[in-house]
Amino acid sequence: MGKILIIGIGNLLRRDEGIGVHVIERMEALELPDHVELLDIGTSTMDLISYLEGVRKLVVIDAMKAGGIPGTIYKCRPEDLLPAEDGPISLHEIGLIETLDMAKKKGLEMDTVIFGVEPKVLDWGMELSDEVKSKIPAIIEAVLKES
Repeated sequence: MGKILIIGIGNLLRRDEGIGVHVIERMEALELPDHVELLDIGTSTMDLISYLEGVRKLVVIDAMKAGGIPGTIYKCRPEDLLPAEDGPISLHEIGLIETLDMAKKKGLEMDTVIFGVEPKVLDWGMELSDEVKSKIPAIIEAVLKES
């Protein structure tokens, strides 16, 4: 059957940029099926490759600056994150794309879904903005539908 790996990406010291990690922390309190694993990868997206063996589906949660209202939840695929003329949406996504490309070259291919959350505050600090924090239940619900 293969496992489903849910990863949270982000920097907890940069407020809303840490949303992926905050969601993983909240999900750790849930009872999940045995084939579902959670991983807080922080900002080390290149380390992800060592966790992909046996993964049939990868679900990623990260902050994503795409110009929407703070707290907006985006659902996309890795190919949607390729840099446009204006540059990448996030440095994390570029590392993620490179890691998934390396995994593919190693014969590790999986269905990948990315949930991005529009940040409001990217300053130093550990608290999420109210707009982003209030979306955690909806993010978890969307992620669980993928598993």
